[in-house]
Amino acid sequence: MRAQEKEGRHVVIVGGGFAGLYAARSLARAGVQVTLLDKRNFHLFQPLLYQVATGNVPPGDISSPLRSVLSRYKNVRVLLGEWVDLLPEEHKVILADGELSYDTLIVATGVQPTFFGQEAWTQWVTPLKTIEDATVMRRQILYAFEAAERETDPDLRRAWMTFVVIGGGSAGVELSGAIGELAHSTLRSDFRSIEPQDARILLLELADRILPTFPPSLSAKAEASLARLGVIVQTGTRVTDVREGIIQVRRGEQIEQIETRTILWTAGVRATPVAQTLSQRTGAMQDRMGRIVVEPDLTVRGYPDILVLGDLAHLSPTGGEPLPAVAPVAIQEGQYAAKLVRARLEGRSIEPFSYFDRGNLAVIGRNAAVAEIGRLRFGGLVAWLLWVFVHIVYLIGFENRMLVLFRWAWNYWTRKRGARLIVGME
Repeated sequence: MRAQEKEGRHVVIVGGGFAGLYAARSLARAGVQVTLLDKRNFHLFQPLLYQVATGNVPPGDISSPLRSVLSRYKNVRVLLGEWVDLLPEEHKVILADGELSYDTLIVATGVQPTFFGQEAWTQWVTPLKTIEDATVMRRQILYAFEAAERETDPDLRRAWMTFVVIGGGSAGVELSGAIGELAHSTLRSDFRSIEPQDARILLLELADRILPTFPPSLSAKAEASLARLGVIVQTGTRVTDVREGIIQVRRGEQIEQIETRTILWTAGVRATPVAQTLSQRTGAMQDRMGRIVVEPDLTVRGYPDILVLGDLAHLSPTGGEPLPAVAPVAIQEGQYAAKLVRARLEGRSIEPFSYFDRGNLAVIGRNAAVAEIGRLRFGGLVAWLLWVFVHIVYLIGFENRMLVLFRWAWNYWTRKRGARLIVGME
């Protein structure tokens, strides 16, 4: 099919994540026609994927149909389709089943997991980036306890009850903490042959501390909170091999083999293949993660009609480290892109993009989180309540906010998780 451009300027947005969605919403009634293209028909609230993976919420509670979210914006349409190529000189995006013409192109397709060249590991390691990943991970975690319940060999039972999380950033810390709560609280009385709280949960991080983007004092607080949930943090640890039932790690000169049936990956990401195509067609530079190096106004050098946003963009406002790949950055970039489009229509120029840092949050478990807000650095209950508030506010859709808030309240008082379903077994 060939998507027909409507009258007026046409803005094509590729990607329905935070950056793309907020750009589309901010362009409502802007005097342009907007087409949002995504290969999925829903927006996913990725920061809560780990809660799907540990049975805290069902997938639908953190996903919102794009058509529903944007239905009241009459100048915005949603198309289900997949990017194949770009013809920048002709102002066309080539799709798997057609093409789209644009006046302004906004690309925000995000990132995907990377195994740093060890693609053979993918058959034994589960990443956490999509709804499918989260449901597979949930099945593996819950099935491990079921298998341990039936296992009579003590060594095999120990392997089933050993959970290895690779990557000590926010995602790894939150995931390992949630598994700790699952084992020590939710499942505590559900089995007869095993004690779920005996589960061995290992969090492996290559750096010298977990949460390396946080101040050292908060990293220490997070590690102490994880310890109370039975999580063993091993920093300065490099994964050197993964095989069926075994992970091999190196710490200094020491090499250790860990027997486990559950290996969960939150260690690294790289740009989606869209970035490679974009680089080839425009000559845009890519960083070591494959992200597109953008100008201060988020455009591609030499192509002012192409903007790259969110996790796909490498922007270093001060010439140092690029802006972090977090939802607040993507949201503000989406809003800025819309502001830039509006300004151009009016013949105005605007200042380069400037990120307003509202702080950094990571949750460990019940009443346990760490927060960095300006010069304030704190942890515990107050940080946890702030984390809850922020994530409810950023969830897309009133219904999802109410559902998640209700489930969290129910789980808090009962210590139960209602989405502990093992599905997809062959």
